[in-house]
Amino acid sequence: MSCHYRWIGVAALAGVLAIPAIAAVQSDSTSRAAGGKEWPTVGGDWGNTRYSAVGQITTENVTKLGAAWMSQKFDQAASSRAMPVAKDGMIFVTAPPSVYALNAKTGATVWRFQAGGGRGQGAAQSGLGSPAREGVAVGEGLVFVGLSDARVIALNEKTGELVWNQYVGDNPRDKGQVASGAPLYAGGLVSIGLSADNGWRGQVVALDPKTGKEAWRFFAVPGPGEKGHDTWPQTDTWKRGGGAVWLAGTADPDLGAIYYVTGNGVPQLGGEGRAGDNLYLCSIVALDMKTGKLKWHYQVIHHDIWEGDISESPVLYDAQIDGRPRKGIAAMRADGYLFMLDRETGKPFTKVEERPVPQDALGKTAATQPYPVGADRVLPDCDEWRKQSTPKGFEVGCFFTPPMVQKPNVLAPTYGMRVAPMSYSPRTGYFYATGAAGLSWLRRAEDPHFFSTTFNSRVPGLTSLGYGVLAAIDSRTNTIVWKKEFRPGRPSGATVTAGGLMLQASGDGNLEAYDAKTGNRLWQFQTGAVGGPVVTYEIDGEQYIATVSGTNVWAFKIGGTLPPTAAPTRAAQEAFTGQIRDTTQIETASLATDSGFTGTRYFTDEYGFAPYRARVKAGTQVTWRNNGRMVHTIVAQDGSWTTGPLNTGEVGATTFTKPGTYIYICKEHPWAYGQVVVE
Repeated sequence: MSCHYRWIGVAALAGVLAIPAIAAVQSDSTSRAAGGKEWPTVGGDWGNTRYSAVGQITTENVTKLGAAWMSQKFDQAASSRAMPVAKDGMIFVTAPPSVYALNAKTGATVWRFQAGGGRGQGAAQSGLGSPAREGVAVGEGLVFVGLSDARVIALNEKTGELVWNQYVGDNPRDKGQVASGAPLYAGGLVSIGLSADNGWRGQVVALDPKTGKEAWRFFAVPGPGEKGHDTWPQTDTWKRGGGAVWLAGTADPDLGAIYYVTGNGVPQLGGEGRAGDNLYLCSIVALDMKTGKLKWHYQVIHHDIWEGDISESPVLYDAQIDGRPRKGIAAMRADGYLFMLDRETGKPFTKVEERPVPQDALGKTAATQPYPVGADRVLPDCDEWRKQSTPKGFEVGCFFTPPMVQKPNVLAPTYGMRVAPMSYSPRTGYFYATGAAGLSWLRRAEDPHFFSTTFNSRVPGLTSLGYGVLAAIDSRTNTIVWKKEFRPGRPSGATVTAGGLMLQASGDGNLEAYDAKTGNRLWQFQTGAVGGPVVTYEIDGEQYIATVSGTNVWAFKIGGTLPPTAAPTRAAQEAFTGQIRDTTQIETASLATDSGFTGTRYFTDEYGFAPYRARVKAGTQVTWRNNGRMVHTIVAQDGSWTTGPLNTGEVGATTFTKPGTYIYICKEHPWAYGQVVVE
């Protein structure tokens, strides 16, 4: 297969020859479990535990940790989800539009492959999409990379040269299909998930690592005659039902199984066209490693209409249940409940009960949802949010409150256990789970295919309510041992070590080390940008800790001497955000555009002023025209002025004589906010 690409080797041969040997050579078999001196997969091992048995850096000496090198290499900032692989003396990392191999001891670039899909300096016109934001897989002397155009490529590990290039998406090709997570190399095959919120069925595809030839394919939504198809209507809605596979998988070669988690349904918020539980959405699926056949599944959300996909990779671990060893798998539901299952059978280790949830006849909601009995939830639910000062005019709903056409002013807790990877320490027996707590305005339109998250920006002060959460969960009880909140933002996700440390990059630019048992912070270092998940490895007898931070990779060791850098600047957080338009004319309804996953769709938002923020000079009269279908009365939030009731087509006005910032609402629909900035 011919392909145009650009390959850049920076002192390629010299770099290869200078690569130091990591103390323990990692092979296919040593990726099986934590304990090696490399970081051979994005999750640290085949189980995605993010645990390292390298323990030179401990709770006792971590204060002596310092920066050993900092590699300024990327044309543009890498994703904060970027997870390096440390193998064979090199660090492999994706920073679109490129894939990099760095010397793990010095940070020097060994090679760089520009896959394309980038902008600005260095962007390759290769015809290939951007590399997956999370990382790569390494095996058989090759580096496997998923691309944003549903391709998988293999690069020579030592030189970065392209070996093969395989399209793995559906035909006809759709720009919505992407290979988002890192590939998984296990059992002699390379597997990767395909994702698309435009309704293509989520898939897992396995390839021959030497040639890229397809070995098998699993669809997250079963077709006619397949087990689970009866959980969909007997129409063709299953063909575009969703179930995107966003994340890297895990593997247990002893059981001959690989495990993936699946995504939400499509339409995202509209369930009326797909009555039923909708397997295998929002599920853990165990697949035969050689054939791709389904071994078992476990669904954590029936008939998803909340975009509640499982968005953290599952973690394999060893458990003791009733005094005997069991092979476990843990998956975090997006609302903050941890499900722990037997990975041989898919059965929960402890009781899970079905509990009634709020209903919506239009959305064909499931009557119940599963809950682990006695478990703690990481994220706050409605009862905690109702104690806080939330935007006036809105109601606060709970997890599993359905988005409803007839109830447009409900703020519900964010399904925020997403993106940041979970980890597990066999030393403590704790899982470490990271998420984002907040409220979201999940509004739906009469058109069930309309989906947009931009409504959040029209709720003053909504973003200021959000914060990051990190919790240590005891695997023996499913209860929280310790928990921390972070402002600003969600941390990177935890990495744990045999030295008793829990490592993460915080939202303020600091790399941090905690006591994994107690949660006490022991050390921090300012990298100057929001960093990604941390990796650790041993090379030439020394333990290193590394993280991708903006356009740089930082590596640390005991006695490192590089100084910290300045903290990233953060704009002051305002209640009102978004574009300000210079205009004296405002309309009471706006044309809303969706996310474009299924082709651009529109609807008239009766509760969205156009523009949402206007700017005028002092002494200017501002007019409001009711271009909606309902009566709207524009009134100052402090009650100081009003236009009076405006029927369809009518115009009201007020004059702003003094500079300042003025907030107004619709009296009939007090969740509809607007702002006038007077200069």
